[in-house]
Amino acid sequence: MPRTRKQVAQINVVPLIDVMLVLLVVFMITAPFINPGQVELPSVGKTAAAPTLPLEVMIKASGQIILRDRASGDDEFRVSGDMLPGEIKRILKAHPDQPVVISADKSVRYEEVMNAMSVLQAANVTRIGLLAKPAQ
Repeated sequence: MPRTRKQVAQINVVPLIDVMLVLLVVFMITAPFINPGQVELPSVGKTAAAPTLPLEVMIKASGQIILRDRASGDDEFRVSGDMLPGEIKRILKAHPDQPVVISADKSVRYEEVMNAMSVLQAANVTRIGLLAKPAQ
């Protein structure tokens, strides 16, 4: 009675290891010759003029609007909502690149801040910011 042989499936991995070692050596030799991409950053020169101090639009809890022009020595004056665009244009005519910041009391409704921002945008103010007190 003939015995049946069971076939054993085997994979010889020695040639695979040889190929991987050759590739590793090739990459180790060629890696130092590859020039990495260099980014040339632009240079910035010093400006002769100091940055312009911002014009501050303060909105108090009572809804009162006060303009503080820090560029002209912290002059403060009250304005109504209707007078705000004209006053902004008048002040920015003297300093067209002056930034404008909005500082509102934390109890002021968000809608009032957005209304002030839309008035500033209608007055062609391009640099608008919001002031906030840093968390402690």
